[in-house]
This record gives sequence, C-alpha cells and structure tokens, in this order.
Amino acid sequence: MSTPLINHIKRFIDLDEYQEQKLLAGIQKQSLKKKEYLLKEGQVCKANYFVEKGCLRIFFIGEKGEEQTTYFAIENWWISDYASLLSQAPSSFYIQAVETTDIAVFPYVHLESLAQDIPQIERYFRILMQKAYGASQQRIKYLYSFSREEMYRHFLKNYPHFVNRIPQYMLASFLGFTPEYLSEIRKKKI
Repeated sequence: MSTPLINHIKRFIDLDEYQEQKLLAGIQKQSLKKKEYLLKEGQVCKANYFVEKGCLRIFFIGEKGEEQTTYFAIENWWISDYASLLSQAPSSFYIQAVETTDIAVFPYVHLESLAQDIPQIERYFRILMQKAYGASQQRIKYLYSFSREEMYRHFLKNYPHFVNRIPQYMLASFLGFTPEYLSEIRKKKI
C-alpha cells in the first residue's frame, strides 16, 4: 500500500476503501538512483509521477547547451511533462533524479480510467493543477519583477527544505543565473 500517496490524496478528497484499492491497483512503484533519468527529450511521457521519497527535477537543454531547470519535486509532489503526456507527443524535457528517489507511477490510461470510475479523482487533480498554475504565475511574476538576489532570498524563505538537497548548479539554473553568481550571492550576509 502507498500510504504517502493515499494520505496526500485524502488531504483533498474522501475515498472509501474500495476506491483506495482501485486507485492503488493501477499504479507501479519505481526507484531511481541519483542522476538517473525518468524521461529524456524525444521520448513520449506515459505517466504522472508522485514522489514518495527523494527529489526529481524537470529541465531542458538551451541553445548554448546549458541546462535550464524549470521545476523540482520532493516528497508528496507530482511531476510530469504534461504537454507530452496529454498529447502523447515527444517531450522537450528531461526528468532526472536529484537524489535516490522512490515514486508511484500513474500511467495515463489508469488516470483516465480512475477519473471515470472515481469522479472525486478529477477534483483532486483539478485542485492540484490550479495550485500549480497559481505557483507558475507567481514564479513568472518574480522572474520579471525581482532582482536576482531577491529571487534567491525569496527561494530561501519559501523553500528552505530544498536548499540543502539541491546542488548549487541546479538551484542556479532554476533561478536563472550561473553557479558562480549564486556563489557570490551566498557569500553575502542575507
């Protein structure tokens, strides 16, 4: 049984025992080693992934060959290339383990079946997507209105649990600057 997953879902919706069993019947467990890829550019994303333990990131490779991290997922967070998943088109992203990670894999066909059989599952995912979309809107606002130092301070304040788990070059990539610049900011008294 996937207790972290069920506990997370039950924070948003009610499920009876039969629904829990139906939900769990279609998921698979997977473990990833640090730096192992879950998805590579050009592959079609076939699932949505729930992080039970560990940390994943999604990134793309820029024109100059630099990695640009767009999202991290730790315990009780979801991650996927939703554009690829919904369209079944090749992904333009990579999903990689930042540390050893255990995930629950929700194949797309299972999610669609669950949405038909357990209507509150759609409500659960709608709530999560609305929260994620709101967070994306805020991040875009910060990219346009914060200085680089303000972005780092904001990240430290709001996500302190990430700072010691994410390598400096990945954090710099997420914040939109070089590891050297991040090192300079970190040396300052904040």
